[in-house]
Amino acid sequence: MKDKTKKIIIVVIILCVIVLFIDLFIFFKVKSKRLSFESINSYFYDNNTIYAVGSTNNNRESKELATIYKYNSNFRKLDSITYNSKYNSTFFYVKGDGKYLVAVGSIENSKDENKNGYRSALIVKYDKNGNIVFKKTYQDLGVSKFTNLAIVDDGYIAVGQSIYPNDVLGNEKTGGGILVKYDKNGKMLWKKNLGGNKSGLFNDIIREGKYLYLAGKDATRYGVVAKYSLSGDEVKAVSYAKTDTIGFSSIKYKNGYLYVVGAKKVNPDDEYDHDIDGLIVKYDTDLNKKDEVTYKDTKKGLERFNNFIIDGNNIYVIGHEAVVNKKRSTKKEYAYDYRGLINKYNLDLKLLDKNVYNKYSSNYFTSINKYDKLYVVSGYNGNSSFKKFNNMFVTYRSDLK
Repeated sequence: MKDKTKKIIIVVIILCVIVLFIDLFIFFKVKSKRLSFESINSYFYDNNTIYAVGSTNNNRESKELATIYKYNSNFRKLDSITYNSKYNSTFFYVKGDGKYLVAVGSIENSKDENKNGYRSALIVKYDKNGNIVFKKTYQDLGVSKFTNLAIVDDGYIAVGQSIYPNDVLGNEKTGGGILVKYDKNGKMLWKKNLGGNKSGLFNDIIREGKYLYLAGKDATRYGVVAKYSLSGDEVKAVSYAKTDTIGFSSIKYKNGYLYVVGAKKVNPDDEYDHDIDGLIVKYDTDLNKKDEVTYKDTKKGLERFNNFIIDGNNIYVIGHEAVVNKKRSTKKEYAYDYRGLINKYNLDLKLLDKNVYNKYSSNYFTSINKYDKLYVVSGYNGNSSFKKFNNMFVTYRSDLK
């Protein structure tokens, strides 16, 4: 009888173990399908503290939530503050304004926007402790976002995009690339636009003297550089054919010239972006093109420049190259691995040095600033197979080591 009882107990234990393994398998299988991420899209230094913005989905509902990250000067995370939104949101850019932070991005501002995948542009002003001073949303044609920001004496000029969703037809001309000015308390002062209703986009804005200079695109695969007065009147806008679908992503001024970066299509007739090269274009302040240079790695990939700084007589530009992952690709759809890029040019666009960052299976460089004698690059890295991405900072000397 004892042997029989012993056998029953053993069988029960084996069955429990089997059930446990099945439960664990199901748990990890379900969990593995979930993309886990945090990302940094922009950052700045202030008093030995790094303030960065992006988004994360590491919450109970797995929503994408706009997030401010605080790091010390050794890149140790001190705090993270998520924007308390009912639906998905993200921050694309942040800038310091004295005692305050001003962040811009996008948000699903209603149940209808969440259901249809639409978004509203978002601007939020915080104090340095993460308390909200004001928050405003902007909506025009259905899919809206603020991507960047200029701080002027009497307010904030947010730029971005407001376009019709793909499934909506209309003739409204108020969308495309947008400029919206708010005072320091969040009151809208004026709004302007360029590009129409389907594709216009502003990615960056700088103020130089009496003018605002903007970079983005005004049509599909047509980059744009635009010049506006401080009151929002368009002075001039010029197109560049052909870029990728993002257009020009960053703009800087130095010694009487404007520099913009992005990606150039190798074959202008290519319907898709199957082959693109990193691109820098130089303009004078009247928006006459003076020079340009493209960059392609020795390997066949998709190169793009995302951001840059000008330090002295040198340009430090960051981006990435996308290389086909043959194991994960199919005949119908390519899967890519991403490698970070940092290149050094002089002001005449001569390439002086370059470096490829390939520590993880995917590496995205998003923002660069100089701190002390180092060039600090932010971004995120991860593994597409495991569907997990994390924030990162990478430091370089002037020789890119």
